[in-house]
Amino acid sequence: KIVNRGQITTLMVTHNMRDAIRFGNRLVMFHEGRVVIDVEGAEKKELTVEKLLRMFDRVSGSDSLDGQLLLS
Repeated sequence: KIVNRGQITTLMVTHNMRDAIRFGNRLVMFHEGRVVIDVEGAEKKELTVEKLLRMFDRVSGSDSLDGQLLLS
């Protein structure tokens, strides 16, 4: 509420994919120190954990077993 009311720029760092999708208006993922995913707007609103993991697997070269570690 405070962030929205005050229009405060806020950075949340998390490994919880559900929270990353649920909160904020932009989602940025890093892999090995580089931005590999940067989504906002309608694209972010349509994201699910499964879609996000598939995107991450595709751009990082990881497999879904590695991606599942992001859920724990």
